[in-house]
Amino acid sequence: MRISRRHFLSTAAAGLATPALIGTAFAAEGGNMLPIPDLLDLRGGAKAALDAQAGQTAILSGRMSASAGYNQGFLGPVIRMNRGETARLTLGNRLHEPVSVHWHGMHIEGGQDGGPHTLVNPDEPVEAALDVDQPAATLWYHSHVHERTGAHVWYGLAGMVMVDDPDAPDDGLPSTYGVDDLPLVVQDRVFDRAGQLLYAPQGPTRMMGYRGDQILVNGAIRPVASVPGGLVRLRILNGSNARIYHFGFADGRSFHQIGTDGGLLPAPLQMNGLTLAPAERAEIVVDFSDGQGVALLSAPDTNMMMGGMMGGMMGGAMASPEPVADGGVFEVMRFSVGAPGADTKTTLPARITAATLPVARDLANLPRRRFSLDMMPGGGGMMSMMRGGGHAMAINGDSMDMAVINQQFRQGQAEIWEVSAEMMAHPFHIHGTSFEVLSNSGSVAGFERTGWKDVVLVSGTAELLVQFNRTADSAAPYMYHCHILEHEDLGMMGQFTVT
Repeated sequence: MRISRRHFLSTAAAGLATPALIGTAFAAEGGNMLPIPDLLDLRGGAKAALDAQAGQTAILSGRMSASAGYNQGFLGPVIRMNRGETARLTLGNRLHEPVSVHWHGMHIEGGQDGGPHTLVNPDEPVEAALDVDQPAATLWYHSHVHERTGAHVWYGLAGMVMVDDPDAPDDGLPSTYGVDDLPLVVQDRVFDRAGQLLYAPQGPTRMMGYRGDQILVNGAIRPVASVPGGLVRLRILNGSNARIYHFGFADGRSFHQIGTDGGLLPAPLQMNGLTLAPAERAEIVVDFSDGQGVALLSAPDTNMMMGGMMGGMMGGAMASPEPVADGGVFEVMRFSVGAPGADTKTTLPARITAATLPVARDLANLPRRRFSLDMMPGGGGMMSMMRGGGHAMAINGDSMDMAVINQQFRQGQAEIWEVSAEMMAHPFHIHGTSFEVLSNSGSVAGFERTGWKDVVLVSGTAELLVQFNRTADSAAPYMYHCHILEHEDLGMMGQFTVT
């Protein structure tokens, strides 16, 4: 069944929806078992198909919701690849409009990247060959069509990627997929009174990003994961359009972060809380050997335009999950604990020898480029932007134009990018590479804490050390953009070539 234009294809129809439609007549009940996505294993030269398709998905109790996904009704399989191999797929599209498959975080050529210039049209399959050459990491894929990315991801066109490095040392980390190594795609969604996914950004939700009041993990509302009594690895992807999560466990237990966007950290990093902006990933290891079940919670997202009274007034229009504790803290999911398995890990290594470390550089002599993330370029009025007029956002004063190459780079040249955010914090993403965060908001960042990144939440100014080892021409350039998807769709994106 193809998805109807009412629920997916027509931006105009969605734009007619009003806040009065929000509030479902169907139960948004949590507590179902965590779905474990199918594994699409491309290692060893295997080839597979990945088809964008429509679906009817049982997210709410008692109602099927129109949705979209890759190879299934909502979201897509976890795709597993090996470093040093070429991952081959046939990309299909059974929807009524073009989609793409952007390989977010992959170090691949511009023609392989799956950005806005590389569309998969309905009923016109595309052969993809991805030359995988980067450290082991948790990445993801999603549709990336200009001005349609927000809607496409909202309705389900996204999934996780796991890159393995067969030649890296085995550090004894939990690694049994679906048992002690769990993919967690965390998203927020809004449903209308008919139980349908509602994507209707307007006013403040255009300006600050569209957020939902229901929390989904792998497509299920506040699910329960059954885990063995020992160390469990959680690969967490913030797949939301705009919401920032501040994760922590209800009992205050600590955990160890072992990886960020682009790969493993040099050593496990102990913490009690973890912040992930849209498109960021983290790998953490949690010790469940005490046998006690626990809830994973998040503090509310306070990233509001301009802050203060104005931000509070506008933030009142944002959908918010039902709190379970003071301060607006809400539940993401729960864990129930069983007996340890034969392969359950009980100790973490002190060092992660498989981690890839940065090369020392003479930073003082590197060229610099500056990028300003602009919410109202050229003095555009706030009311005009709230009403949906024009391209209301930009980078360096220029809104995204598919015909304009904004920057040009030399292959292999290292540079420092200074990225500054206007009015609110913005998650800044660069295609085709991973980078080091040298500083952010005036604080010096250490690689041992940040690791390799391809998204950084910029509040103030961030300094990024970047280098592009792959090429992209003007026919299929790379992108840099805010990963609040409504900001991206409104023009906060630029294009660059690498030659």
